[in-house]
Amino acid sequence: MLTMKDIIRDGHPTLHKKAEPVSFPLSDEDRQTLEAMQTFLHNSQDPEISAKYHLRSGVGIAAPQINVSKRMFAVYLPDDGNGKSYDMVIINPKIVSHSVQEAYLPTGEGCLSVDEDIPGLVHRHYRIKLKGYDMEGNEISLRLKGYAAIVFQHELDHLNGVMFYEHIDADHPLEPHADAIEV
Repeated sequence: MLTMKDIIRDGHPTLHKKAEPVSFPLSDEDRQTLEAMQTFLHNSQDPEISAKYHLRSGVGIAAPQINVSKRMFAVYLPDDGNGKSYDMVIINPKIVSHSVQEAYLPTGEGCLSVDEDIPGLVHRHYRIKLKGYDMEGNEISLRLKGYAAIVFQHELDHLNGVMFYEHIDADHPLEPHADAIEV
């Protein structure tokens, strides 16, 4: 079972490098890694389990965050605010299209690999179309908007060695971009 001690923290070199593509069929090790990441997210949102093991609640986790530099992540989002839920792993994801419209969370973003609060707005695409693969190698195509789009972009950034705070405007960290939507 993954716990917070398995999650590498900001400053670790793996968090700042581009992850490698995953080949199919999946190795047993990759399959176990993905299942462990998905279980961690479920456990982190369970009040009893998270209290017992001191887990911080998360809606997404990318393989580089557990020091596995591979292009795969897990998302567990029981309610995206638009009546949809996501409980999945995605391998070799890429954004194939996105809106010009931006969105941001008014409280900023957090990350399991970042222990401190970093104030600032993280502007991301409001809508994205994402393609990737499931554990069996079947193509997944998702149209996401709002909170779900933000979560998936945050995790995809981890696969590219980008941390959320790198998107914060250093001169105007709390100022929304013109026409950006608060989610």
